[in-house]
Amino acid sequence: MFFRKKFDNSDKAVPKGQIDMSRLPKHIGIILDGNGRWAKRRGLPRSAGHRQGAKTLERIMDYCISLGIEALTAYAFSTENWSRPEEEVSALMDLLYSYLISAEKRFAEKDARFMVSGDISRFDDRLQRAIKHAEDVTKDGKAIIVNLALNYGGRDEIVRAARKVSEDVKKGKIDAEELNEQIFASYLDTASLPEVDLIIRPSGEQRLSNFLLWQAAYSEFWLSDICWPDFKEDDMKSAIIAYQNRDRRFGAV
Repeated sequence: MFFRKKFDNSDKAVPKGQIDMSRLPKHIGIILDGNGRWAKRRGLPRSAGHRQGAKTLERIMDYCISLGIEALTAYAFSTENWSRPEEEVSALMDLLYSYLISAEKRFAEKDARFMVSGDISRFDDRLQRAIKHAEDVTKDGKAIIVNLALNYGGRDEIVRAARKVSEDVKKGKIDAEELNEQIFASYLDTASLPEVDLIIRPSGEQRLSNFLLWQAAYSEFWLSDICWPDFKEDDMKSAIIAYQNRDRRFGAV
């Protein structure tokens, strides 16, 4: 089910109703969309939009921690994003590296765990080392799991998982006849995370864009015209309240 909020710059009101703290989504996925459009409207380079988007992610992470959300997956760089202009990709890699080298202190202060979904082998050695270090030093964080989807594509994730399953079948670790959804899901990048309850997409687009294709089977969706850098805590509150107003039947009556 899709929820949509029409963006109005003049609308500063707090959403009606309150969040039911007993029915929070355990895992929220966000497609970090609209950074470039945000920058263009202000006559700024696209890299400025990405920097502001990183600050927004930090604020929303803090808000999720305050609520008690268990996991937050942020779609930051897709397998298709390599086709963007070289200058923009380079700026994104530099921004990602800066984010990672400061992760140890910031995540320790928040008692948060950092992890990555996606095929990091395409990144240079510097970035790969920074990712692995950030994951290692924050692995005991309890307040929230922040999962960055980097060089991530839902189709690619499923193909990589299928290859791993095939290898384990050949090695005799699993029986192909016993393969089921639960076993297959254990080979996905998100195997250690709860099911994705809510997916948020800002910026006015109405598609998944190859994000969490397997995991989104029964996710609720909340769409907004707001560009990601302008996304506020009240917008997250609206999304959660909309989610809680849904009757989630998972195919039942």
